[in-house]
Amino acid sequence: MVRFTIPLLLSSVVVGATAAALGQTYIQYSTVTGYFLQDDNSTNATAFDYTASNFGLINQTYPSDDPQSAKSLTQWERFATFVSSLNDNAAKNVEYKVLFMGRHGEGYHNAAESYFGTPAWNCYWALLKGNASVTWADAHLTEAGIEQALKANAFWLSHIQTQKIPLPQSYYVSPLSRCLETANYTFSGLPLPAKYPFLPTIKEKLRESISEHTCDHRSNKTYIHNMFPSWNFEPGFAEYDELWNGVTEETDAAQDFRSKQVLDDIFSNDCSTWLSFTSHSGEIGSILRVLKHRSFSLNTGAVIPVLVKAEKFSPWEATSTVSAPPWSTSAHCTTAPVTSISTGTAKGCICPKSAAPVTTALATFPTSA
Repeated sequence: MVRFTIPLLLSSVVVGATAAALGQTYIQYSTVTGYFLQDDNSTNATAFDYTASNFGLINQTYPSDDPQSAKSLTQWERFATFVSSLNDNAAKNVEYKVLFMGRHGEGYHNAAESYFGTPAWNCYWALLKGNASVTWADAHLTEAGIEQALKANAFWLSHIQTQKIPLPQSYYVSPLSRCLETANYTFSGLPLPAKYPFLPTIKEKLRESISEHTCDHRSNKTYIHNMFPSWNFEPGFAEYDELWNGVTEETDAAQDFRSKQVLDDIFSNDCSTWLSFTSHSGEIGSILRVLKHRSFSLNTGAVIPVLVKAEKFSPWEATSTVSAPPWSTSAHCTTAPVTSISTGTAKGCICPKSAAPVTTALATFPTSA
């Protein structure tokens, strides 16, 4: 038996520098709490069902309520008026946005992890493209995952019709297939205003935590374009995945650095108030950390709305000029593991013969759909 763990190594991947270090406006984010159940520390994330609780919006009165008309408006209409009042009365360097962040539906990688168990998945199976039965590299949705996305579609439709919920004015999506498919199933066919059609922008850095796992390696741009030819790529989107290498993985600090970059890009260039993100559990968790929101893990297919306050400062007012944190490597088994350790300080893999860090990229992807 071989048991090992691998220490942190500096990554050769350069994520970039902070906005302050580049002489650009520095943006500080916070969550405005008290309006969604997900903000409340007493809400159990594991048992929470956004479809049973009006997306989590708390029934309450708002300072912006008009006593003459409030009774005839839905909770979402009144909340929308309140958010507008926040922006109308905000300082010049402050703005508020509402983010609807949806996790993709179940992918084949999720099903495989459940089948093999998390320790064996992390130590061996996740580094393969698939097995004889299924492919999980850049995983697509399972039938259950499609149903979860269609559930979200039905819920949005009911709330458009009965609650007059404010609709996203902009849509952003991870470039990984499971998110592209989830966004499509979730928002296609809804009665959206012509001014704000469902025409997502595919953003490279809105993707899942980048690890050695092949499910984190995106397909190339041509393949994605052939899947959804009318969707937009952000400027500079590369033909091939330049972030995943099959060798190193992001630490939480490195991912949070990336998440702030994607938020900074959107908040600096999109004047919309209501935004939709279709992303991943790890990436949404990272964004929540950047927004100083409580930890709130999402089940596959779930959605969390967050009211965000963004304060913009001049570069010399910035409190941080931190460079990109290092990435790390982690152990895996070259043959299926006998067992593994997944808790405590002795995390690692126990392999039947030998084990070594990943040294080559293990996945290749098609060039067209």
